[in-house]
Amino acid sequence: MRLAFADTRWYVADPDVVSVPVEELISKRYAAQRRRLLNPDRASVGAGKGVPSGSDTVFFCVVDGQGNACSFINSNYNGFGTGIIPHDCGFTLQNRGYGFTLDPEHPNRLEPGKRPYHTIIPAMATRDGDLYAPFGVMGGYMQPQGHVQVIVNTVDYGMNPQEALDAPRFFIVDGTSGGKVLLEEGITVDAVNRLSAMGHQAERASGWRRILFGKGQMIHRDPETGVLTAGSDPRGDGCAVGW
Repeated sequence: MRLAFADTRWYVADPDVVSVPVEELISKRYAAQRRRLLNPDRASVGAGKGVPSGSDTVFFCVVDGQGNACSFINSNYNGFGTGIIPHDCGFTLQNRGYGFTLDPEHPNRLEPGKRPYHTIIPAMATRDGDLYAPFGVMGGYMQPQGHVQVIVNTVDYGMNPQEALDAPRFFIVDGTSGGKVLLEEGITVDAVNRLSAMGHQAERASGWRRILFGKGQMIHRDPETGVLTAGSDPRGDGCAVGW
């Protein structure tokens, strides 16, 4: 995740404005190159970008009986966004610009007509061309981290949606390769100590601080039977409903 953030904070930008080396970033060759930087005994807190050739967010997902699905996310970002309400409208404008960069040398610098990097990520997973699961995890820089952890729980560990959402999470707080990592209640003290010994600035988070690990929703669809299995994150106030 630290290596991924090192690349993401540099390369994820508007492809209509700057050249984003997507094919190289997702190539097996580049993955092997970055994987060589991983050390199971040390934290990669100093990792830089590779060279390939606080928020208020709402997410929901819906699947119908025919297998059509929607994955939807909306965010004002910090608090009530800008606090600016358009005339005669009942909503505030978002303040996502807080996270944009004005560095003239950065490919993701703010420019007119350009879509900057942000963490609004409604997700849709497919398997063999069929719907597998719409899902999403809210929470600023927790979103990409939560997505990875939830889908790994589902695909690699065989958890159902509720189990995948319930499982304890980790969170690199500032979304950089060197950020402090929080470990949720449920992850052992021994694991925290081992990570600290490797060089991670790690600490446990419990109680109300668990909201920092985001909150998500997920619906799994069996492609053969059409049976739907849904889950809603216990860290938030959502719910799973069928009708």
